[in-house]
Amino acid sequence: MPPRSTAVLLVLFSGSLAAGAEPGESPLERRFEEVVRPFLEAHCLACHGVKKQEGKLDLSAQTTSAAVVKNHRLWETVLERLDAEEMPPEDAPRQPSPRDRQAVIEWVRALRAREARRNAGDPGPVLARRLSSAEFDDTIRDLTGADIRPTREFPVDPANEAGFDNSGESLAMSPALLTKYLAAARRVADHLVLTPNGFAFAPEPAVSETDRDKYCVQRIIDFYRRHRIDHADYFLAAWRFQHREALGKPAAALGDMARASGLSAKYLATLWPILTEARTEVGPLADLQALWQKLPADPSRQDEARRDCERMRDFAVQARKSFESRIDKVSVRGISAGSQPFVLWRNRKLAEQRMRYSGTGPTRDLEEFCRVFPDTFFVADRPPYFQPKGEPSGRLLTAGFHLMQGYFRDDAPLYELVLDEADRRALDALWRELNFATQAPIRQYKDFIFFERAEPPRFLQEPAFDFARSEDKDATSDAKRGRLAELYLAKARNNGANEEALQAIETYFATIGTEIRLVEQSHRDAGPSHLKALETFAERAYRRPLAASERQGLIAFYRASRDEGGLSHEDAIRDSVAGILMSPHFCYRVDPAEPGEAARPLSEYALASRLSYFLWSSMPDEELRAHAAAGDLHRPDVLAGQARRMLRDARVRGLALEFGGNWLGFRRFEEHNGVDRARFPSFTNELRQAMFEEPVRFLVDLASRDRSVLDLLDADHTFVNPILAKHYGMPVPESGPDEWARVDDARRFGRGGLPPMAVFLTANSPGLRTSPVKRGYWVVRRALGETIPAPPPEVPELPGDEAKSGDLTLPQLLARHRENKSCAGCHQRFDAVGLAFEGYGPIGERRDRDLGGRPVDARATFPDGSQGEGLDGLRRYLAEHRREEFLDNLCRKLLAYALGRGLLLSDETTLQAMRDRLKADGHRFGGLVETIVTSPQFLNKRGKDDPRE
Repeated sequence: MPPRSTAVLLVLFSGSLAAGAEPGESPLERRFEEVVRPFLEAHCLACHGVKKQEGKLDLSAQTTSAAVVKNHRLWETVLERLDAEEMPPEDAPRQPSPRDRQAVIEWVRALRAREARRNAGDPGPVLARRLSSAEFDDTIRDLTGADIRPTREFPVDPANEAGFDNSGESLAMSPALLTKYLAAARRVADHLVLTPNGFAFAPEPAVSETDRDKYCVQRIIDFYRRHRIDHADYFLAAWRFQHREALGKPAAALGDMARASGLSAKYLATLWPILTEARTEVGPLADLQALWQKLPADPSRQDEARRDCERMRDFAVQARKSFESRIDKVSVRGISAGSQPFVLWRNRKLAEQRMRYSGTGPTRDLEEFCRVFPDTFFVADRPPYFQPKGEPSGRLLTAGFHLMQGYFRDDAPLYELVLDEADRRALDALWRELNFATQAPIRQYKDFIFFERAEPPRFLQEPAFDFARSEDKDATSDAKRGRLAELYLAKARNNGANEEALQAIETYFATIGTEIRLVEQSHRDAGPSHLKALETFAERAYRRPLAASERQGLIAFYRASRDEGGLSHEDAIRDSVAGILMSPHFCYRVDPAEPGEAARPLSEYALASRLSYFLWSSMPDEELRAHAAAGDLHRPDVLAGQARRMLRDARVRGLALEFGGNWLGFRRFEEHNGVDRARFPSFTNELRQAMFEEPVRFLVDLASRDRSVLDLLDADHTFVNPILAKHYGMPVPESGPDEWARVDDARRFGRGGLPPMAVFLTANSPGLRTSPVKRGYWVVRRALGETIPAPPPEVPELPGDEAKSGDLTLPQLLARHRENKSCAGCHQRFDAVGLAFEGYGPIGERRDRDLGGRPVDARATFPDGSQGEGLDGLRRYLAEHRREEFLDNLCRKLLAYALGRGLLLSDETTLQAMRDRLKADGHRFGGLVETIVTSPQFLNKRGKDDPRE
């Protein structure tokens, strides 16, 4: 510390010995009257007083040290400007002596240090507040399993002074917004689908039968696609198992090889003896073994082995086609060939042949071949019944009926050969849910009646069949169904139906009757499970256990909706879900203060929520709630362990978006329309989305892999998809258009870390030129945390189009701009930083000439007088001269975001602990998070009677 500073501090802290000190008056209060107040009157109040407030700064009310403490954030700015010798300005009529200036600086620092010590660990005022729109959407996603985003038309949430929209200071609730919340709750409830054991939520509204059909069918299709079979994968896994010792896995079991490749251990175990055990010398199995024996003996020839395995697959597929069975259609005079009994009979016969050999001659090996290599593992889409060789209809899982609703399950080979017991149960449950949610058997049977009455040849046209009408409520009753079956069979016999046709009809009525009864019974049985699911849903939505009165109130609301509102069971459940989502226990985050002045620990469940909304911008998951229930979440080791786990979870994207996006100013870039697309046609919506995604992926990687926070400014890597890679002039990743890849030598292409990302360069350009002012301001304000006042109203404008700026380059125009004394003070702090980006055009593209054809000049003299050129020069300047500012700003921003409030002087102890942790563990991001979540501010809440505001 310089001698002058030491002397000043000695004066400040020796007040108790000074003559004239009032009883009870501290040296800092006395020093304010003797040193600070006269300084303000002499040098500050003329421009920042009652009559005039330059930069919207008014110091006239700062008449006591208590006022300084209360307005500590304002005095943080004063301190920064005094320390930089920017206040008073150079042209002020009176300038303070260096000694007077330093005395005020040291007084402010000493006062802040005293208040920080006095209140260290103060949790601060954390107000009850509603979920932000982002938190609401993310919570709905994790609560329902569907990314519904019901707030997409909400107004933008305002930010607090720290720049974040997750605090009670900014998240008020207005009547208009309350109406939007109600509409959002109802929108979510419209996605509800009842299931036999509870309810689920579809990605799209599921109010109509068609909506529910689409949802349930798609879930089955997704299951099938996850288990799609490519025999080449299995042959290659078997080959690797055969060479496991040479591949360095001598102890690997066959099942291990399957699981390592994402394959079915069960099916690989079936194929292994087919490939390796002795067979006859003829037939498809012998031919397949011959191909197997020709696979490379050298385990290093993986690519060649893959190609040979694909040839084995192609052989098996072609050989199996030669054994396909022919199933003739059934017909009866007077009955349509597309009648449900006949279509379903043929479907069953085809399904029965999937794993069978129905030819003649030597059969043992052929039967085994057909069993192990079915003609298909499942049928997701089949052609219409009248065009059996035609293209699939596009009606997924359809039975193939013409103008009728109906599904047919055809997946026995997958079920028997591939799926383990857990997968079988899951698939069975999906088919039960399809029938339950869509009531498909009931609708199918009613369509059968309508079709047979209305479509030629109108088999049910006689008066004897008039009792069977699809529109009747009791059309599916056992009595009417039995009577129709009897009359239908009798007429079929009279029309000459053979035994096969009669069997098809009998089977149809028996099967559809069983399915209808199962659906009706499951609906009768499901009511209690739906109410139980409602309680579980509320518990998860409220992020804590329900009180007994809340459970009773929830069921009472449902009963009233049924009994008094006249709603159906399903609609009453929907209304109950909407009611839960409108409850303050869902919409708000609150842990009420308790009587007394002393701070209290947050409840376990409130701590779980604080942690999850910090790291995920969403609700606690099951593991976090389990720790809350166990009461051990306040243990530092448990809390730190949960934080580490949560940072590795994909939901940490919420932190990247909401913390990173708001701190760095790219959160709303997806809506950015400041680019002239006629001049920059490459700036498409897809490129804009890729620009937005790059920093998100970078921040997710930083957090989930616990990387150094210095990578934010100085990394050699970034993340690109093919669209962004092309824009950057990088080799396009060998992946699909939506795939992202890490690029580790990004500096070769002028990228790496945050500063040269196109999202920031584009967002901070006016559209037809670059803006060193905006780009430099972004770095010093967003990344370094400088406080810079708004520009004066008389600032002259720079040319709007770089191509029309005459003979002067933008750096030359800025130099002229800085000749204006009202501009120079601020611009010298960031213009040079922005000039380092002149090698990047208005949409972040690399360039060596500006839009007017002039050579780009990216040389800069930085605020401290050092010089550099381009991005490399800026990186050196930031690393050598501004690193501590960046780290301090990051700590402050992350702590403010985590606590959901502006920072207090009492937070300085935690901030220092964060800075110390960075130095101790290589600047790892995880260390910052652990320091925050184990701090007194994060763990506690103020007492209800705490006198501090």
